[in-house]
Amino acid sequence: MSPDHPPGLDLDRLRVLLDRERPGLVTGPLSGRLIEGGRSNLTYAVSDGAARWVVRRPPLGHVLATAHDMRREHRVINALHPTDVPVPRPVLLCEDEEVLGAPFYVMEFVEGTPYRTAEQLAPLGPERTRAAVLNLVDTLVGLHAVDPAEVGLGDFGRPEGFLDRQLRRWAKQLDASRNRDLAGIDELHATLGRELPRSPAPTVVHGDYRLDNVLIGGEGDEIRAILDWEMSTLGDPLTDLGLLVMYSSPLGMPDSPVSTTAQAPGHPAPAELIERYAARSGRDVTTVAWYTAFAWFKLAVILEGIHYRYTLGQTVGRGFDRIGDLVPVFIEHGLTTLQKG
Repeated sequence: MSPDHPPGLDLDRLRVLLDRERPGLVTGPLSGRLIEGGRSNLTYAVSDGAARWVVRRPPLGHVLATAHDMRREHRVINALHPTDVPVPRPVLLCEDEEVLGAPFYVMEFVEGTPYRTAEQLAPLGPERTRAAVLNLVDTLVGLHAVDPAEVGLGDFGRPEGFLDRQLRRWAKQLDASRNRDLAGIDELHATLGRELPRSPAPTVVHGDYRLDNVLIGGEGDEIRAILDWEMSTLGDPLTDLGLLVMYSSPLGMPDSPVSTTAQAPGHPAPAELIERYAARSGRDVTTVAWYTAFAWFKLAVILEGIHYRYTLGQTVGRGFDRIGDLVPVFIEHGLTTLQKG
């Protein structure tokens, strides 16, 4: 495959589909490139020389369709696009695996930058960084204000027992990748289970809400689009807040292969993000420490899974050899968060 014809993207078949389903949309030969940075589903930028679109599909050789549900991703952005929540405009969903070898969807290409590290944020300066992160909170409040039933997402998930299922799911995931002792992780899991909070009214939950899953652009550094909806569902909105707080907390590990944006000059402290969310959403956030600790636990499990695959020789690349050292740090942060409340 050439750079303009990356694996998993048959541009000739895609063109035939677009000409049939969206006549006149494409006006020239298509080229495509893989957008780097995605951890699960594959994302491509496609152009006809005049306009650009994005194609999202499952990874090559995927087995579990439910883990890479293109119909689900397309459904949520299609439902949210008419609202004030910034999402790309959907173009079409294709469930015919004959076209690209798997279901996929096409959406508009949105200009913007996903800021992944404090180093990437630094050129913005303290004032712009602060405004961007606070806007991230305000955008989350806007997402959680959407009435799921009004946008056709009333059956998008099972909110009843959401936190208990989440905790059991990630514990099961941990058990599937255990090959070493991890001090404190069972204590963290058990404490989370004993102190399970009562969830507020369910909302659309993004599931992986953080600065590098949004595109920031324009003169006002506005959030132009929220991306990566593969973990979205109906559930407890404070899980999104807890994850955002976790990603806004210093890790205390220089040169970590997994970083947060917390050290960027001007980045608001987690307490300010929590206060802003509470003030603008009207929700009770007194149990936010539980949700933040759960986020630390969830990321510890994810990282341990990566480390486990690395020890089996199934994951190669820069930084993977240091992922295992991060897991105890995430566990400690989770335990400390619960202890401090």
